[in-house]
Amino acid sequence: MKKVLYFIFMACVLGACSTVSSDKDAGENMLTHAKLLTMSKHGGYTLATIANPWGEGTLHRYVLVPAGKDLPDSLPEGTVVRTPIKNALVYSAVHTGILAELGAADAVKGVTDVQYFTDSLVLARVQEGTVADCGSSMSPTIEKVIEMHPDGILLSPYQDANYGQVTSLNIPLIECADYMEQTPLGRAEWIKFYGALVGKESEAEKIFDNVVKTYEQLRDERAAHGKPHPKVLTETVISGVWNVPGGKSYMAQIIKDAGGNYPWADDEHSGSLSLDFTQVLAQAKDADVWLVKSFNINSYADLKGAYELNDRFDAFKNRKVYCCDTNATRLFERFPFHPELLLAEYCNIFDGNNDSLIFYAPCK
Repeated sequence: MKKVLYFIFMACVLGACSTVSSDKDAGENMLTHAKLLTMSKHGGYTLATIANPWGEGTLHRYVLVPAGKDLPDSLPEGTVVRTPIKNALVYSAVHTGILAELGAADAVKGVTDVQYFTDSLVLARVQEGTVADCGSSMSPTIEKVIEMHPDGILLSPYQDANYGQVTSLNIPLIECADYMEQTPLGRAEWIKFYGALVGKESEAEKIFDNVVKTYEQLRDERAAHGKPHPKVLTETVISGVWNVPGGKSYMAQIIKDAGGNYPWADDEHSGSLSLDFTQVLAQAKDADVWLVKSFNINSYADLKGAYELNDRFDAFKNRKVYCCDTNATRLFERFPFHPELLLAEYCNIFDGNNDSLIFYAPCK
């Protein structure tokens, strides 16, 4: 039966994802903040190119062509995606969230790692069977992927990624490398790419314009305020490893824009740094504020129970630890494309304004 499903599926998608070549002069880049993504309009298609975040060259190039229209002549090399995508398999709650905000929640027909979702709409649809639970993002259940017949798979790439069996299904793999951008507004601008995929370009433009206006106003007001710059520690050690944002990451940039002093600000990495406890203690023992994102740490007792030496930090001793319960809030789904919300949160925390917090809360 599995073989029958596979061959039926392959017959249906044949031609839906193809690669054609013949270079064409690129139009003007539509984006202003993103560095890893460029987009340009051409006659009958939109070209989206993603730079390789881990080296030189291109990670992926997409040729977005409206469904129902003939393929234009002389398309550039790239993966052809017929838009709008209406039947997407989405690996991450971050991207189901932005599709919902764009008004394209109905395009999500399958998800992976459902145990990490907090969106009640997605969870309800999985429960009722209108959204397929395709198992783990590391190894999706191939029979369920075949059965749902997606016209696009949105996944987060990583260095030397191997996406397994889905690569053989002739489905466009949309590599969502937005998390590797170095600035908050650079990542947020990827909403224009997702808007183009689901036919919501104007909605994406409007949302992003509002994000930029709010973020830059808050950042500039903060810079002009002249308040002290607290030293800021983030995250905690897990299984012997403490992952902190690299100095060129968008998280480090948000801390800076909120007026924080980040211990690894001079680091050149845009991803995370994997450190051990002693390395972090040496750099941030005197941190004024400690920001912890976790699904099981909400108190100082929890924090000390997670690792006994956590009480060595000044922020612990001075009761300046703030916890984000990732089970109870939608932080991960909201802030990647709404960095202005997290910027406002950090500004309030650094000012000790605990009444205005929506993601974090003072540890108990």
